[in-house]
Amino acid sequence: MRAIKSECHSGRKKSKKGILLDIGCGNRKNERFVGMDKQDLPGVDIVHDMEVFPWPIEDESVLTIVANNIVEHIKPWLTIDLFNECWRVLVPGGQIVIATPYAGSIWYWSDPTHCNGFTEKTFLYFDPDYPMFFNFYASKPWKIEPGFPVYQLNGMLEIIMNKRLEVPKEDSK
Repeated sequence: MRAIKSECHSGRKKSKKGILLDIGCGNRKNERFVGMDKQDLPGVDIVHDMEVFPWPIEDESVLTIVANNIVEHIKPWLTIDLFNECWRVLVPGGQIVIATPYAGSIWYWSDPTHCNGFTEKTFLYFDPDYPMFFNFYASKPWKIEPGFPVYQLNGMLEIIMNKRLEVPKEDSK
């Protein structure tokens, strides 16, 4: 997560605004984050399967979600539901920070549990600024941060998206 470390919120585990949430953290939870994983491992604060909705987290209670090497393990037919659940728990303007192996890269194909590939185009389905893609599924609206997604030479794809409350209206020209 080289490109996004400097972009990610820092701070305490809890603040006046909300929590920092590391989903699918395993035993490598980010410092100052609340960790959620389906396995009861050291450092996991919330034992819960991310593919079971809703999560045991209040609406609009999370500042930042970090999803480091986890979305590629989510069943493809649950992808929209996963992003909608992230949207639900994030505060308005909250962000999701994702690092995932690029679909088709050696890092994607080397792990037999990877079942959901992502490319730079995948995230356009969540951002209303790209209506050709966004209007295809019933996803909640996100805003892709300028400069993202970023493809790393190590085969990783990184992206930051912010929770939007409204879909921008199209110009009537």
